[in-house]
Amino acid sequence: MNILFVGDIFGSAGRKIVAEHIGHIREAHHVDLTVINAENAAGGFGVTPQIADDLFDLGADVLTTGNHVWDKKELIDYLNSVPPDSQQNPRRVLRPLNLYPGVPGHGLFQGVTHSGVPFAVINLMGRVYMNGTNDPFRAIDDALKTITAKVILVDFHAEVTSEKVAMGWHLDGRVTAVLGTHTHVPTADERILHHGTAYQTDVGMSGPYDSVIGVEKDLVLHRFLTGMPGKFEAARGNPKMCAALIHCEERTGRAISIQRIMLGE
Repeated sequence: MNILFVGDIFGSAGRKIVAEHIGHIREAHHVDLTVINAENAAGGFGVTPQIADDLFDLGADVLTTGNHVWDKKELIDYLNSVPPDSQQNPRRVLRPLNLYPGVPGHGLFQGVTHSGVPFAVINLMGRVYMNGTNDPFRAIDDALKTITAKVILVDFHAEVTSEKVAMGWHLDGRVTAVLGTHTHVPTADERILHHGTAYQTDVGMSGPYDSVIGVEKDLVLHRFLTGMPGKFEAARGNPKMCAALIHCEERTGRAISIQRIMLGE
């Protein structure tokens, strides 16, 4: 079984580059499950229901998010209003599992691939330098008790490398993959851990790389050089799609290989 995970889509440049490449990647690698982190897809801040639908049309099975999940009010209304059995199933758009209780949405999706393989996708968010989260380690321990699928992908949206690495070891042998998002810089540490879990500290941003992690560089430089506030805008230059391709055993969920992908125009 092959799983494609696409790193944080940032703005229109990110959406465009993913649209250009995702189809031939899915076809060439016979992808069975496609997961996309979409939390920066709407101008770099949040995701709208329309953009979510566009990404589903490109072949996404599940969308994950992170600390910008509430930036677009339309998504909150969407998660609150659409029935779970609707064709536009809000459960396929995840927010971090370990947010404070009572917020809209879900942090876990369980489904079945077109070939009949059960799978689960879990969206977690780190605690270090992040606000509004409970303990992600205990949250996922509790979630795993409810999952019967063997193929389990975890998007760990976190700031600190050490927290991500710790989560990889914590889940080694219990999930198929632990893939980091949020820092927008792809790391070169993809590997299979000792007990069969695919791991990468950060898959990287799918967006404009002539930027400061997606934002127009001159706007960021102005803030660093002057200390003055200003509105950030998504950049457009040098877009690249970053992703991870995982091959795993359907029966056990054990990862066999992980491949880092970075494609440009």
